[in-house]
Amino acid sequence: MAWKRILVNADDFGRHVCINRAVEEGVTDGILRSATLMAGGAAFADAVVRAHRLHALGVGIHFTLVNGNPVLAADVIPSLVTDEGVFYADYGTFVKRFLMGKVRMEEVRAELGAQLEKIEMTGLSLTHADSHQHLHVLPGVLDAVLDLMKESGIPAMRVPRAPLFAGEFGGIGQLVGRMGLSLLAARAARAAKHRGIACPDHFAGIVAGEAVSESEMDRIIMDLAAGTTEVMIHPGTDTERLSRECAWEHDFEAELCAVCSTKIKERLAEVGAEAVNFRALSDSGHETKGI
Repeated sequence: MAWKRILVNADDFGRHVCINRAVEEGVTDGILRSATLMAGGAAFADAVVRAHRLHALGVGIHFTLVNGNPVLAADVIPSLVTDEGVFYADYGTFVKRFLMGKVRMEEVRAELGAQLEKIEMTGLSLTHADSHQHLHVLPGVLDAVLDLMKESGIPAMRVPRAPLFAGEFGGIGQLVGRMGLSLLAARAARAAKHRGIACPDHFAGIVAGEAVSESEMDRIIMDLAAGTTEVMIHPGTDTERLSRECAWEHDFEAELCAVCSTKIKERLAEVGAEAVNFRALSDSGHETKGI
């Protein structure tokens, strides 16, 4: 397998209109070809309108169990939400509650099913699934996600094989966390392959929240291995506004600039790589390698 493909995916589509604008700009002016839609996002309807007119964009579902709003009423999924009726703040809180037996899996399945149904009602044909803060690789949650994917015919899934030393090194705690994620991702890839669900061969993007800058994107392209490499990004058109309203210090604009960069487009042509979305995996009958 000598060919190389890059699959740049924008997470959090539908969370904010500034993210939606960035997705559209990244498709029309850059190498972005994929995004995952947040069913509970405040700008969900706006994202759906844009998705229907962006024919080059493959849209997946961004299953969400933390740091957002549920689709179901709070009293239907009490183990998943705070007293305010929103999801808990982050994956750390969710995992802690999960390990303590405070998360009811029937509520997880119900909420994720409702998210999928809401997106399917828009008429969008989903290319893949992933999740906010990678919770879909967690045992139990993974089973629910794979069941829903098979029932709905979603053909591909993200495998977040976390780069251990990408970006600024955050110490032993960060390294242990990334190693844990990599182990769970490997297990998820095997489970997906067993269920006939395709996954990219490689994964890039800085999982700690640092931006994939133009220089980082250039390095990724120069180092592309044979097969398909997914690059996870979180682009936006207004970093100051998004950092304030999403409560996340992230350089959204830097990632938008990276995917729209003339240098990056020229580099992609130079190495002979193709920009694709997850549809390319199922169209070619591609399956992830056994790992």
